[in-house]
Amino acid sequence: MELNQHRKTRIRAGAARRALRVGLLATAGLGVIGATAGAAQAAGSANEGVAVANDGAHTLANRAHETRFQDSFTVHQYGALYAASARNQAMAVSAYCSAGDPCRSVALSFQIVTMAGTNIHLNAVNLSRAENIHCDGCQTLAGAYQFVVSTPRPFTLSAAAERQLAVIHRKLDALGKSTAPISQIKSQVDALAAQVTAILKAAAATAPKGPGVDALAQMEPEVRVHRVFDEH
Repeated sequence: MELNQHRKTRIRAGAARRALRVGLLATAGLGVIGATAGAAQAAGSANEGVAVANDGAHTLANRAHETRFQDSFTVHQYGALYAASARNQAMAVSAYCSAGDPCRSVALSFQIVTMAGTNIHLNAVNLSRAENIHCDGCQTLAGAYQFVVSTPRPFTLSAAAERQLAVIHRKLDALGKSTAPISQIKSQVDALAAQVTAILKAAAATAPKGPGVDALAQMEPEVRVHRVFDEH
């Protein structure tokens, strides 16, 4: 069997650093994608308080490449915003292998977005799909995790937090060499996501608060996690 492992680590910092209090975030949640499998992609930009993030992992296993694994782990730090769009997706496909010589296809995508502002309009979409096409006995798993961090005022992740996240990404990469059943891979990924959540909550708690702001009126830092899995 052939193993194809693609590694992608990106930490993006940008957008204006104006000190604004954060408002409620309106999130649009989980779904299923119907795109064809391909190379993983990531895109992120921020301009004048508007940000767009697009990340994903895609795998296709077949008789020519019986084992495929790909993960995406991207951090977008946008600062003060009034509008943002965040899209994260994972798709895994196994096609035309036999029960005697099955395929294995795993796609995992972690997207982290930090932002601050007043009454931010956020469209957050997190998608996954796993599909077997004439592939009896194949193992196919797609998992997407989206972490949205909102704070009263802009902040950046510390060097220590970035190192901790890098360690988790290496552990995610290492799953590409694992021969464990898909159910175990899923549990291990959930455990890594829990570690990411803990790191982000600790980091968000250090975000600055405005001078003279009533503590009761000050919105607390928030970390929202969107998780969606599909498997066959």
